[in-house]
Amino acid sequence: MDLTQGSEKEKQARAKKMMLWFGIVSLIMSFAGWTSAFVVSSAREDWLTGFVLPNAFSVSVALIILSSLTLLLAKKYLKLNMASKASFYLGATMLLGIGFIVSQLIGFQQIIDLGFNFTGPTSNITMSYIYIIAAVHILHVIVGLICLMVVIYNHFKQKYNTENLLGFELAANFWHFVDILWLYLFLFLVFMS
Repeated sequence: MDLTQGSEKEKQARAKKMMLWFGIVSLIMSFAGWTSAFVVSSAREDWLTGFVLPNAFSVSVALIILSSLTLLLAKKYLKLNMASKASFYLGATMLLGIGFIVSQLIGFQQIIDLGFNFTGPTSNITMSYIYIIAAVHILHVIVGLICLMVVIYNHFKQKYNTENLLGFELAANFWHFVDILWLYLFLFLVFMS
């Protein structure tokens, strides 16, 4: 396929999608580096073994998976020109995303309650990795929530229709990526801690 063919709008859409995928690949590489460092560091003598993630992190998995499902439903109803149902599911996605962050913060508090801080005398390398990996992921969820706010704003301005879903699709692809990333990170931390 010749990428130089098509209308200017089609070329811009392809360029925006490609930029998103470059960003996603760079994020995959970053998190692959952190998880690889986690594995390599687990050979240290001071590595904490047998740590069980607090229950709040399990709750966050359920919330993030549900948020992907509600975003898929929002897209379905956008395509069917059912604006009120699309609005409902976009709002539900936003609330589930906020709930995800809240559950993560509760999980951090549960880790602190167990006596493990990020730094200082009650910290260790294992917990520092867990804090960094989860906190950096939260930052990306916040970016996803900002993208969702833009999508919701554009939805209420009636900018999306069956012919124009690019902004929605870009935000949705990023959101689904962040969701899948957390599922991977959660399973990684459960099995590697």
